[in-house]
Amino acid sequence: MSLGTQARPAETEAVGTSSRRARRDGNGLVVVRSRRLGVSTRVHRRSVVVSLALAAATFAVLCWSLAVGDFPIPIGDVLAALVGAGSDDADFIVRTLRLPRGLTAVLVGAAFGLSGAIFQRIARNPLASPDIIGINAGAAAAAVFVIVVVSGTSAQVTAGALAGATATALAIYLLAYRKGVTGYRLVLVGIGVTAMLSSVTSFLLTRAQIYDAQRATIWLTGSLNGRSWDHVRPVTAALLVLVPVSVALARHLRVLEVGDDTARGLGVRIERSRGALLLVGVALAAVSTASAGPIAFVALVAPQIARRLTGGRTLALVPAALCGALLLVSADLLARRLFAPSELPVGVFTAILGAPYLLYLLARANRIGSGG
Repeated sequence: MSLGTQARPAETEAVGTSSRRARRDGNGLVVVRSRRLGVSTRVHRRSVVVSLALAAATFAVLCWSLAVGDFPIPIGDVLAALVGAGSDDADFIVRTLRLPRGLTAVLVGAAFGLSGAIFQRIARNPLASPDIIGINAGAAAAAVFVIVVVSGTSAQVTAGALAGATATALAIYLLAYRKGVTGYRLVLVGIGVTAMLSSVTSFLLTRAQIYDAQRATIWLTGSLNGRSWDHVRPVTAALLVLVPVSVALARHLRVLEVGDDTARGLGVRIERSRGALLLVGVALAAVSTASAGPIAFVALVAPQIARRLTGGRTLALVPAALCGALLLVSADLLARRLFAPSELPVGVFTAILGAPYLLYLLARANRIGSGG
């Protein structure tokens, strides 16, 4: 593919409030010029409106989740308890028992959504999410090893999941690297690694004691039951660091999308930029998986919903994070109350919602003859 052909996406790419246009000068180099366009402003405003709407919906569902349970609490009392003006009983139920679980759902969902958006934009493939390409499988295999072989504590399981996700991401990148990394090869290698690690996890479960196997199975499904403030703090700290970093690196995503050759012509250090973005995505996925287990399909679905809500013309990193938060807190509410008093792991509901969407993406890719 010629440099001129690869530069075409850059001609319509909206960057902030400007539209970049690429042309070739006499030396064959791509020159980028920017000029203001009203459509860019409208896209930006749409992204802001969508983000605000998603944030409001997430807060509403969170309050609803805090209000319902074995001891229902009126929404007004919930809001009062959140600001420290509620009764002692309401404060205890809301802030001590229910709020840590709700916040964990919001934060983990946001981290998964942002991680999925980064992976999909780097690979230029809607199937490239941490749970599809093996990041979650690596965390799961390491966590099950710690549970079954080491009989580790919750902190050790968390550390094992982080190490497993990081090691798996490095292995996938090295296996997929052939003078660069294409989205198609990244997805194929990731699916193969996922299958291998799933086999390792299954083998470990067959060798486990009944108690350890039950504990590992619940963790593998993805659950928010019993979450405390100790689970909220690590995800909060990770998001406070990684969200600004991902936003700062977003300009590299815009350039990488037009192809490696064009990006090199624009002076971008391809592998350094891609490596930094992958590191951020892996860290987000690893922290999320360590906190709540390998919850499926949130990282796959949330970026696609956000992209469609924003018109598909922006990077939609923040909307993707908010979509992930809304999806997970809603799924957790359903898991808690749909079959009350029995509770189901939240991963069951995200799988029910996400599996049909995965089939739709596969069918669509087959229909248009594109593997990403």
